[in-house]
Amino acid sequence: MPAESTPLEVKTKRKPSDKMIISIASGKGGTGKTLVATNLALSLGDVQLIDCDVEEPNSNIFIKAKMEGNEEVRMIVPEIDKEKCNFCGKCADFCAYNALAVVPTNVLVFPELCHSCGGCELVCPKGAISWKERIIGKVEQGRKENLDFCHGLLKVGEIMTIPVIKVLKKKVDKNKDVILDSPPGTSCPVIETISGSDYCLLVTEPTLFGLHDLKLAVEVVRHLKISFGVIINRDGIGDERVESYCKKEGIEVLMKIPHSEKIAELYSRGIPFIEEMPEWKEKFVSLFNNLKNEART
Repeated sequence: MPAESTPLEVKTKRKPSDKMIISIASGKGGTGKTLVATNLALSLGDVQLIDCDVEEPNSNIFIKAKMEGNEEVRMIVPEIDKEKCNFCGKCADFCAYNALAVVPTNVLVFPELCHSCGGCELVCPKGAISWKERIIGKVEQGRKENLDFCHGLLKVGEIMTIPVIKVLKKKVDKNKDVILDSPPGTSCPVIETISGSDYCLLVTEPTLFGLHDLKLAVEVVRHLKISFGVIINRDGIGDERVESYCKKEGIEVLMKIPHSEKIAELYSRGIPFIEEMPEWKEKFVSLFNNLKNEART
């Protein structure tokens, strides 16, 4: 059967007494999601970190997990039996993604555009459509000490990130606290990643661009009814408008990470800054414990 389309409804959450799924997102790219995700995961230790930015995953630059296995991610796309097809064009008319084009004696299939919804097969009057698989990416798993790590890798030239993220989220270990490093933005890959989270950390920066895209991210998490708070990265640049917005909207600012040359230099070398600034490890652990206590109340 064709793969299911991306769910828009809020997924069932785990009970507060269970382990937590914390997603880390932002409306804007480059705000420091991976910085927060990796340093939080390494501070906690016995957790699972899943990098869902499958177009350009970079968490393992900092985690340096030993990868032990991988799984191919496949999608199904239509295959046309030209002996049965009468080239009526109903499949192409139905397809909202223009993955099919019908000419007088042929049906062109554009697999990169196909969402595997199955509608073309349903409307075909001649039963001329079947399905074949194709590989669009892979999921890799590994460990660093007691930290479990997974990331997805979209195949070069592919655009369908959702199926890879779906496979990644099936790797969630219900016996561990889980940290999901989200893609940037507020589009479908982000929604797929953060849906079902117990809490979402929105990472922003105190600039006009940061504020603009934070507002978009806030709209998304509120629509999905996910509890959330804000972490301000590169605190000290820009102005106070992000904090003023959070205060006006009743959004808790959970942490401020300063604009620091040392943090930037460590990041550029692939070194988590908690390794050379150990006082921040305690801050991340305290942040996480506060979130768990809040979830239990």
